Amino acid sequence: MSTARGRFRPREASGQTSLLIIGLAIVALMMVAVVVDASAAYLRRQAMDSLADGAALAAADGVQGEQVYEGGLGERATIDPAVAHAYVADYLQALRAHRRYPGLTYQVQASAEAVVVRVSAPLDLPLAVPGWRGRPVITGTARSFVVVSD
Repeated sequence: MSTARGRFRPREASGQTSLLIIGLAIVALMMVAVVVDASAAYLRRQAMDSLADGAALAAADGVQGEQVYEGGLGERATIDPAVAHAYVADYLQALRAHRRYPGLTYQVQASAEAVVVRVSAPLDLPLAVPGWRGRPVITGTARSFVVVSD
């Protein structure tokens, strides 16, 4: 088979360009899906970190009041674990975080010196892989302690 310009084109090569274009389009769509999903996960991670930071700061307000009046604070104030946990719960409730991030869970680990808050929430990916039922869980962690300065 010859073309209008007289060059010979093998019969097996016809239609290969269309197949290449379709393959490249599929690869490009997959790359777009990965970028969109990665961006959504990054933004959720930033939100979880911010939420954990605010909750840890709220928990640091759980400084034991009697300590200030009886013996002073020293270099670091002592944090009451029960009060810190209550402050975190109140903070998350005031922000309506459970409504904004369905499935939100949190953990508070408080010692006498520091509070560590870990918040987690599942993420529904905007462009999920068909047939994949898993939901990634995004986590943010923050630590707070009270330093006393003059």
